[in-house]
Amino acid sequence: MCGIAGVLNLAEAPPPEESLVRRMLGMIRHRGPDEFGLYHDARIGLGSARLSIVDLSTGQQPIANEDGTLWIVFNGEIFNHLELRPELEARGHRFTTRSDTEVVLHLYEERGPACLERLNGQFAIAIWDARARTLLLARDRLGVRPLFYAQDGARLVFGSEIKSILADRRIRTELDPLVLDQIFTLWAPLSPRTIFRGIVEVPPGHYLLARDGDLTLQRYWEIDFPGADGARRVEDCADELEALLVDAVRIRLRADVPVGAYLSGGLDSSLIASIIRSAGGNGLDTFSIAFDDADFDESAHQRRMAGFLGTQHQVVHATHADIGRVFPDVIWHTEAPIMRTAPAPMFMLSRLVRERGYKVVLTGEGADEFLAGYDIFKEAKVRRFWARQPESTLRPRLLRRLYPDIEQLSRSDSFLTAFFRDGLTQVDAPEYSHAIRWRNNRRTRRFFSEALGREVAAQAAGDVAAQLPPRFLQWKPLARAQYLEIRIFLSQYLLASQGDRMAMAHSVEGRFPFLDHRVVDFCNRLPSRLKLRVLTEKYLLRKLGERWLPREIATRPKRPYRAPIHRSFFNESTPEYVHDLLSREAIARAGFFKPLAVGQLVQKIERGMALGETDDMALAGILSTQLVQHHFVDHFQPSPPLSEADPVKVCVPA
Repeated sequence: MCGIAGVLNLAEAPPPEESLVRRMLGMIRHRGPDEFGLYHDARIGLGSARLSIVDLSTGQQPIANEDGTLWIVFNGEIFNHLELRPELEARGHRFTTRSDTEVVLHLYEERGPACLERLNGQFAIAIWDARARTLLLARDRLGVRPLFYAQDGARLVFGSEIKSILADRRIRTELDPLVLDQIFTLWAPLSPRTIFRGIVEVPPGHYLLARDGDLTLQRYWEIDFPGADGARRVEDCADELEALLVDAVRIRLRADVPVGAYLSGGLDSSLIASIIRSAGGNGLDTFSIAFDDADFDESAHQRRMAGFLGTQHQVVHATHADIGRVFPDVIWHTEAPIMRTAPAPMFMLSRLVRERGYKVVLTGEGADEFLAGYDIFKEAKVRRFWARQPESTLRPRLLRRLYPDIEQLSRSDSFLTAFFRDGLTQVDAPEYSHAIRWRNNRRTRRFFSEALGREVAAQAAGDVAAQLPPRFLQWKPLARAQYLEIRIFLSQYLLASQGDRMAMAHSVEGRFPFLDHRVVDFCNRLPSRLKLRVLTEKYLLRKLGERWLPREIATRPKRPYRAPIHRSFFNESTPEYVHDLLSREAIARAGFFKPLAVGQLVQKIERGMALGETDDMALAGILSTQLVQHHFVDHFQPSPPLSEADPVKVCVPA
């Protein structure tokens, strides 16, 4: 695992400054503090900050092919590199390291961009072909590892994190109003845009080719839901899923350093930990989050699983004050506003992992998206059932089973019906499954300033439908809902702000067996009834869980991971920055929100009045937007560049 950065001249110009690449690496040294590497010639400067996990002694980057015409810097892991290497050796390729990075380089030499289809991994790749003067930037299928770029005149500047691009002070820093609106509605930007104007990402499953001054973005993989074989036996499907998951875990245990696991106490992470325990013999360390707030705590289930597996279990305790205290650091790493505080405890957890001497953890992310674990899938199913008899008063009551904690739903039939009826019969609308959530989120727009509202209205709408694949409406309703959740929530928020960024903030690599593309493809071929059976989520995975886990873990209802919001910022030790950034003067100066509306929200909290979900989300969104403006626009502080004291490998053309 590493961070990468670079500068490419798209036309004839003076060579990129080595000092700039050193500054860029200085901004992301947290991603790879073990070693640094540089390559530069007349057209390009490449940099790598390495977190050494595989081939500790000889895997330092950049790495060249045999004749020095190809150079690579690489962030991530290729889990099937041991299987690919013999094929390449048989075709005459000579290796100087045991690293997966060198396997990628020779596979590219053999197949060009088509090599990406052979990789089972999580990655961001930069390969420079000095002979053809072509740069490839590529990203893994689901966007586990980040990769951003900006074009500044005749230069292309790229890096694993936006802050490395901003180390080039010629790059403009200004928040994009349309993306801010997307975040407040969808919880994430629509790829390829980012919160910063002019800075974009290589979308998941894409590669970018820079050649002769031209940039070409090409998709090499897309999520698909092909027709399923509905006649297969449940046990046969469970057998196949088990074999795929066991192998996905096996290859993700490949490392030259110890590997641990996150343990939430739910089905997904418990199953992964159980498979690791069966494969790895003695000595698995597991890590989890405990909350002082009982509304969010699952520590009893975590202890049950740790005892069942016999692991060395370690816990980080997240108080309200802790979450508020680390939130500015969290936003420094997310590099985007967020509508939740859930990344903050993950930030604290990765710090614990690193303090215990671990660089790698396996987690259960992806099961809910690909095996239909979220309530939003059930909600869409109930609403479709209700839409067949729109005047029914009984059918909407099924929604109470999904949200028993929402008091208004359980108390009032009229509120229940009014809340979920909007767009009820528009079952062919592409966004049908998510329409209620997005409509509810849009209530946070009431805090937008008039200027922000005008700017959003003046731009082309960030239309989700415009990004849907041609076959979208041919899929089953559940598949459509899954696609929206995967493409927007999983790839753009969960794997970014809550995944890569929180782990790599403390130089920890997360690995995700459920996101193995073989597991993904298998799950997408399953009939809907094996994922969501009536209102039982992850039906097939629960069947598998019964083979590996205590019954109470395999059958317990899904509990979404959440963290407290307003109580984290307003408590007995409210951080000073909260009052500073939410003050009338600070809100007016930034210009994104209405000072009066924000002031009324703060007063409501301080008086102990009840706060609804959208108010809570608005608070997180407003405060994190103010922090992004503070960190990256008003008071951007570049980290120190690499120095002579840092272990740096410098490469130049032969």
